[in-house]
Formats: sequence, structure tokens, C-alpha cells
Amino acid sequence: MDEVKTVVSRDGTTIAYARYGTGAADGPAVVLVGGGRGAGDGEAPLARLLARDFPVFVYGRRERGGSGDAVEREVEDLAAVLAAAGPGAAVHGSGTAGALALAAAAAGLPVAAVSVFEPPREALESLPEVHARVLVVDGGASPAPVRRAARELSALLPRARHRTLTGQTHEVAPHVLAPVLAEFVADVAEWAGPA
Repeated sequence: MDEVKTVVSRDGTTIAYARYGTGAADGPAVVLVGGGRGAGDGEAPLARLLARDFPVFVYGRRERGGSGDAVEREVEDLAAVLAAAGPGAAVHGSGTAGALALAAAAAGLPVAAVSVFEPPREALESLPEVHARVLVVDGGASPAPVRRAARELSALLPRARHRTLTGQTHEVAPHVLAPVLAEFVADVAEWAGPA
């Protein structure tokens, strides 16, 4: 980890994030949305692997409140981190964090690409318009309904591709996911061309 900094979300909440690596001078940043609340420490192994090629931002999600606008607040938090990451950033989330990443893209946040690993099935039920390029990934050893939901999600999104990681479960190994995610981010950056 190179540094820990903070940004302020739209409602005034301070959001801490850690930056890993510098990546290529002209490459995009990758923002990892943690699956749980708090510091996002669980994303550190994946962040370190991705930091070989990209600057990686991992932030602490706010604690769940009782308000009905919790997703909207979390999208605002992600927007603040994306502003720190710079233009053309990609976003990745696993599980519920993947659903948040899709919600953020649908809300119009400036993301170049979204990668999700086994988002919950509810993400299909309230699927919003997502115009970013999307990679939907599942584990080959995950339960059949989870894998089916990943395929269905990728079929519903206009600019999505699907990938299954052989032998992986919902507890995906960072060293297996990292190269797939890095390839996707690099492909999207190459397709977009220079800024």
C-alpha cells in the first residue's frame, strides 16, 4: 500500500481509501469496492496483485444505516473515490459490492468498465440501465443457481461478457481473479484509446 487518504462524500461523510501501486503511467485506475462494511482490508490481496499493472484504490464502505437511501449514499461515496482515482477508472466488486458497482454505473458515474464476481440474484430483479462495458465472472465450483444468475446477468447487459473461473467458488482466489480482471481493464482501456 502506497498511501492512505480520505475524500468527502456528498453528504459530508469522510471516506478513507488506500492506494496501491502506480501502474502504467498512462493506464487506468481500478477501484475495488469491498464486499463488507469498513476498511476494505479483505480486498488487499487482490489490490496488491492488480497494482503491478494499475493504480488500485480500495475504500472503506460506510456502516449500514437505517435510511432507505443507503444505496444512493454508497453510490455517492463511490463517486468521491472515483474522482480521486481520475478519469477512465474501472470498478470491481464481488457479491453485494458487485451490485453496488452496477448501481453506480447505472446512476451515471463515470466508469470505463465494471467487473462483478457473483453479484446476488437480486441484481437481476432490479437491473438498471448500464452502458459501461461489464465483465460478469462466476466460479465453476459455485452452486448452479449462482452460475446461472451470472450468465443471465451478462445476457441482459448490452455491453457485457461472461467468464467462468474453473474450480473457483464464491471465495475466489485473488491470484486466479487478478489476471482475468487485469486483462479486461487493459482491453477496455485499449478499446477506448488515448484520452
